[in-house]
Amino acid sequence: MFEKGIKTRVSELFSIKYPIIQGGMIWVACPRLASAVSNSGGLGLLGSGSMRPEDLERAIDEMNSLTEKPWGVNIPLSFKYSKDHIETVIRKGVKIVFTSAGDPTATTERLKKEGIKVAHVVSNVRQAKKAESAGVDCIVAEGYEAGGHNGKDELTTMVLVPQVVSSVKVPVIAAGGIADGKGMLAAFSLGAEGVQIGTRFAISKESCAHENYKRKVIESSDTDTIIIMRKILPTRALKNPFSLRIKKAEEEGVKEDELLSLHGELRAMRGIRDGDLEEGELEVGQVSGMIIDIPSVEEIIKKIVYEYRKIKQKLP
Repeated sequence: MFEKGIKTRVSELFSIKYPIIQGGMIWVACPRLASAVSNSGGLGLLGSGSMRPEDLERAIDEMNSLTEKPWGVNIPLSFKYSKDHIETVIRKGVKIVFTSAGDPTATTERLKKEGIKVAHVVSNVRQAKKAESAGVDCIVAEGYEAGGHNGKDELTTMVLVPQVVSSVKVPVIAAGGIADGKGMLAAFSLGAEGVQIGTRFAISKESCAHENYKRKVIESSDTDTIIIMRKILPTRALKNPFSLRIKKAEEEGVKEDELLSLHGELRAMRGIRDGDLEEGELEVGQVSGMIIDIPSVEEIIKKIVYEYRKIKQKLP
């Protein structure tokens, strides 16, 4: 398709051309997006966090009809159907699973027994060491720049990645604040051997996010994201009436149960899937200010790889 691939332990582990992984984003990472990433040389992930077990089964079948390349499923371990999803991916023969938001110990053992390659998302060194001891094949070190749910320690990608790399032997994938070849090269200089990219793929032609959401991200600037629910579950999203109202309540010291009630349910669905720009939660990373267009996945990956190589050649 393009020129030769980029060889790292991550690309070899997953048998992919480029060590570029698409984040398993809720309401975004559907078969159309994930298969496009895999067919373009990266690793596409289905985002199971928004799916019921039967939805995940259908999505897996659709993936198998859309690509013969490697792909995987992202499973947030704290979500309602995580145990069902684990059994579903095993029964359906999925070969790669990325887990997040929970203890990977028991899950990793169960998946590894079935010959599944496992990655786990962490936000600090302690979590990375625990994931490695659980037997994961690689670790995703995600900085606070990332969109959606983040770690409470607020470690940025620049400081998190090199510390995780130094603390484990398995390969590390950098995530958070990466949207182009410059970010990929920077991540590699920190010791990462792959990158996980969310927001840039969310704003692509194949993304299943609503067009209102995509246009809103394109219109955003460098200061237009905000962290809400900081003490409960830190979430990065665009500023809008909903997120600013939540932020104001937090600053006023509203109790946790009242804050949860004010937040309500399915806000991300309203914002990302349904395109409600006023009362939806528009989860997105800080890189949103860098995104100015809606290209195809193939164009995104081609540009990342080209930019990565071009800048790498210019460095002393």
